[in-house]
Amino acid sequence: MVDFPDIAIGSAFWRKAFGRDGPLAIETCFGNGAALAELAASHPTWNCLGVDVYRPGFGALMLVCARDEIANVRIADTEVLSFLRRLDPGTVHRLSAFFPDPWPKKRHHKRRLVNADFAVAAAACLEVDGTLHLATDWEVYAAQMLEVLNAEPSLAGGVVSRAERPVTPFEAKGLASGRRVLDLAYRRVAQA
Repeated sequence: MVDFPDIAIGSAFWRKAFGRDGPLAIETCFGNGAALAELAASHPTWNCLGVDVYRPGFGALMLVCARDEIANVRIADTEVLSFLRRLDPGTVHRLSAFFPDPWPKKRHHKRRLVNADFAVAAAACLEVDGTLHLATDWEVYAAQMLEVLNAEPSLAGGVVSRAERPVTPFEAKGLASGRRVLDLAYRRVAQA
């Protein structure tokens, strides 16, 4: 677990938290942590951070990391959007949100993670050419994601073939229900 100062969070903080320099990869709403653990294992020079408030997932991720001797993972117990806003601009190499809660009822759509505020915060914290990866199995949410991310001028991308990640439990449920999974990838572009 990482404790954060009350100031902007930059590269010096990450160097201390991980004990080294390295590209910073953040997975939000990481569930049981399988995708984050796989990313960390396949990119041992990266510093990988899981950001979530779902405590049972913390334990699952820590157990996998201990079992597989994955040392480049840290966990942040915090709300995603406020956390992203505190990061120094250009500090994140990769940001991902795989199957964030779709809040399917219309009256709950305001609770969705991926909205215009998220797009602005994600673009700001990504380094130039850094990537934002998302996946959902809710068609209406996918349309919202595309709309808000395409409207952010410092992001370029859209629908892609499957991103580098294992099948998550949420994805398996969606596929079993006959829902189509949509992966999105965006790249942070330099502003003129």
